[in-house]
Amino acid sequence: MVHQSHFTNNMSIYIQSVSQISVQKPLTEEWFDNPILPKEAFAQSIEPDYKQFIPPAESRRMGRLIKRAITTSLSALKKGGCEMPDAIISGTGLGCIENTEKFLNAVIDNDEECLPPTAFMQSTHNTISSQIAIRLHCHGYNSTYSNQGTSFDSALLDAFIQLQLGQIRSALVGGHDEMTPDYFNMLSKINYWRKEDVNVDMMRQCDKEINSFSGSCSLSMLVGTDHTENTLCRLADIELFHSPMPSQIRDSLFKMLHANKLTLSDVDAVVASYSGNPNVDRYVGHYLTQAMSEFPVIWYKHLFGESFCSSAFGIYVAAMCLHKRLIPKLLLYNPKDAEIKNPKNILVFNYFGWNPSQPNVSLSLLSI
Repeated sequence: MVHQSHFTNNMSIYIQSVSQISVQKPLTEEWFDNPILPKEAFAQSIEPDYKQFIPPAESRRMGRLIKRAITTSLSALKKGGCEMPDAIISGTGLGCIENTEKFLNAVIDNDEECLPPTAFMQSTHNTISSQIAIRLHCHGYNSTYSNQGTSFDSALLDAFIQLQLGQIRSALVGGHDEMTPDYFNMLSKINYWRKEDVNVDMMRQCDKEINSFSGSCSLSMLVGTDHTENTLCRLADIELFHSPMPSQIRDSLFKMLHANKLTLSDVDAVVASYSGNPNVDRYVGHYLTQAMSEFPVIWYKHLFGESFCSSAFGIYVAAMCLHKRLIPKLLLYNPKDAEIKNPKNILVFNYFGWNPSQPNVSLSLLSI
């Protein structure tokens, strides 16, 4: 199954601003020049000063992921010079799992009696977009996508299509997921994470032991049809696939480039979803070898970790490289590659599959 988005009109869609809370310094782009290299498999996000965005009395009643989502949303809107988006679209694989766990634990502890409702109300997946809308008093289009590792990609595709059709002029697109100790331990039992300290060089050895680490994700991206002085880059195209063959990815790549009047030689690099898990990375490498072997490879999960919405950081990293006009050496998967100056077109390839025979894949093209 393929979700295509090759529009014939000349509508330009721009990534106007991005704000993130992660294992890197929050709400800034400091990671681009001075990144933090996490060493623990259970990497904790760095929390910002929420008082700048949410009154303390309200903050105490909010779950952690809700606070992060609202904060990154308000920050992205401020950076993009937008007071009110036409749409709020979020992607989340797990939703507010911390609140879900609190409610389920209360069910057990209280014998299913006298249960506090707050954790339950904030445990649903679509509460993230709803809470952002309530905070902004935004009555426009509001939706949430939960599609495992392509949750953010699905949200971005929705925004892209609506912008191309002229239904909206701006959209706040978010990717929000958190990691709890209980969920981390559950995945550890199936050897999903590295059991010892993480090493970046070992993460590149995708044919060896597991070296991936967890990373909470809260990223808000303002996309729209207006080009402003703060615009990062252009979102030229995006497609989603279910269980594609590498030849389908290759064919779609050619169609995508042709629709944007580009050739293979115009592409500077491809961002890939290498995570340090050999059970997944070998399939990522297979697709790249078969469909996109011409391009230098950028990775990002060694800086931001693995989560259901980590693909949002793939788009973010590509946008920042185009905006900064530089692909630094630290982002290049092959340590022998030199930094790339003045990139103009970057592909973003995201692979996710619990079942390798039925993966979900996304392919995006970003340009200056």
